[in-house]
Amino acid sequence: MSTKFLMASSALVMAALGVAATFLPQEIIASLGGGSGRMLPLLVQVLGATYLGFAMLNWMAKESLIGGIYSRPVSMGNFLHFAVAGIALVKAVVAGERAVAVLVCTAIYVVFAVAFGAVVFGRAKVAS
Repeated sequence: MSTKFLMASSALVMAALGVAATFLPQEIIASLGGGSGRMLPLLVQVLGATYLGFAMLNWMAKESLIGGIYSRPVSMGNFLHFAVAGIALVKAVVAGERAVAVLVCTAIYVVFAVAFGAVVFGRAKVAS
């Protein structure tokens, strides 16, 4: 997989999550069975802003060489994000969470964690 495709696809996924979390926080909370606290929608919107920022970073860096010593902070940040969130999602699935949205997100996060892990620690293709 080329790093250009990896960066572009991760940017699109994070942009979709960011827009949803920014503009539909109550709906996301309700679909996940969450409560109706005043601060929870704000936290979901802040998370949406984080996703949008990461999406913009990845989209703008997609033409750069990624891997090895090139753009290492970008690839490491992506790897850390997808690996840690992927581990948390896998733990939720192992604990019995069977919501379709959680299962789909888990699969997406694990794929991106493995792909960015190959870029950061492996000998992934660095040319676009």
